[in-house]
Amino acid sequence: MKGKIIFLNGVSSAGKSTLSKKIVKHLPNYFHFSVDDFDLIIERMEERGTDRLIPVPTETFFHQSIAMFSDQGVNLIVDHVLHDEETVTDAYKTLRNYPIYFVGVHCPLEELERREQVRGDRRIGQAKLQLQFVHQQSETYNIEVDTFKYGMEKNAQAIADFVKMNEATLGFSK
Repeated sequence: MKGKIIFLNGVSSAGKSTLSKKIVKHLPNYFHFSVDDFDLIIERMEERGTDRLIPVPTETFFHQSIAMFSDQGVNLIVDHVLHDEETVTDAYKTLRNYPIYFVGVHCPLEELERREQVRGDRRIGQAKLQLQFVHQQSETYNIEVDTFKYGMEKNAQAIADFVKMNEATLGFSK
């Protein structure tokens, strides 16, 4: 039996990683798997600033890793940024036969910009740039949350309740 995937999609600084950690407290049989953590592995392999880079979009490896865990029955909370057509297409294709709860994670631009400043580990303006694509592709989410308006705990509880009360869809609806 395939593991279920709670797939959080939202721009940088929207609160996906923090939200994921809160969801795990409500759903302890799930594991948090972040594209940011995965990117750290890739950065260690590559030599950024030189021509020694992996010659394919590394998100494809991330999507295949999600599938690999699910194939072994591992339930995941994935935090990701479906930030361009290539990434969206690969995620949808790779995970089309997997049980997914697709979650849209939103946050107002003003708060995203404030979080970028406070964090200090994000490129300023990254979230604004990503907002031109993320949530603009007629995504069909199973549930959507606003991390600023409702806070992390309330949103984590809402997602956990949704997962407990509903079956995952096979792949992404769109």
